[in-house]
Amino acid sequence: MDKQLTEETYVFSRDGAERVLGPNDSNLPYLELLLGTELKVRGTAVISERASYAFPAFMKRLEDLALERGVLQEAEIFMVWQAVSEPEAEMEKDRLVIAAAGRTIYPKSSEQKRMFRALRESDVILASGPAGTGKTFISVIWALSQVLSGRKGKLLLTRPVVEAGESLGFLPGDMQQKLNPYLRPLYDAMEHVISPQQIRRMEENGSIEVAPLAYMRGRSVSNAVMILDEAQNATRAQTMMFLTRLGENSQAIVAGDPSQTDLGDRRSSGLEDAMATLGGIEGISVIRFTHSDTVRSRIVRDIVRAYSGRRHEVE
Repeated sequence: MDKQLTEETYVFSRDGAERVLGPNDSNLPYLELLLGTELKVRGTAVISERASYAFPAFMKRLEDLALERGVLQEAEIFMVWQAVSEPEAEMEKDRLVIAAAGRTIYPKSSEQKRMFRALRESDVILASGPAGTGKTFISVIWALSQVLSGRKGKLLLTRPVVEAGESLGFLPGDMQQKLNPYLRPLYDAMEHVISPQQIRRMEENGSIEVAPLAYMRGRSVSNAVMILDEAQNATRAQTMMFLTRLGENSQAIVAGDPSQTDLGDRRSSGLEDAMATLGGIEGISVIRFTHSDTVRSRIVRDIVRAYSGRRHEVE
């Protein structure tokens, strides 16, 4: 019943449906990607499984354009999407929210508010803090919002792989299969706003790229949001290498929990070194979450606080 209440339907004219959806509904996957929801076609009606401010206006503008020009190409669809979504983006500009694929997230702590502002204003964001403070989740939703709105062309996800002393070469499968267990938290965050099928389509067309940190060497990444997650396990040299991959119109987010490093010496963590070294540079924001910023659940906050106190006793 709840699902039916959130559905929304737009009924095209016969010519409008054929020209907007394309031969054999070939434009449907791209429309789903932009809207961030599954679409069903029944005759000349298109049904969105999740209502959003953009859906009816987007469909109407597409139909008007299609009746004028004929079958629409992806470039024309994206042009209409920008025109429809930009007014909403302008309205949200002064509000601390992140909107992606019809979903909106809000800051839940004072430090999350600082991170929301930093994502809008800075080229590099360095975020550290305990589990459950939203570092990874906020980073991924922000990056998706930038790609889906066309402000950036790619979301690049990377992280060091050092757990249990294993290397990728000893894991079964191809590179994607080897990396999947390590990147599951990033995919969990993406699936909050888009479906696994949409994620796969974005990977296929290059809008989402997943790469081991070691494979970043020698690259220059332009027009992208780059996320280095679990950065407490990156060395100083690796962190510097990642940050110096920044190309034109790109943004880098480095996030991790220093208390959960798998490096032999915590002092060798590139995350803490970067935060201490780069904090005074214009265009770089340093965000330090504490256990009081934990938003996952009360019990997680209490666990983090207890372990934090125990660690200080030991040190």
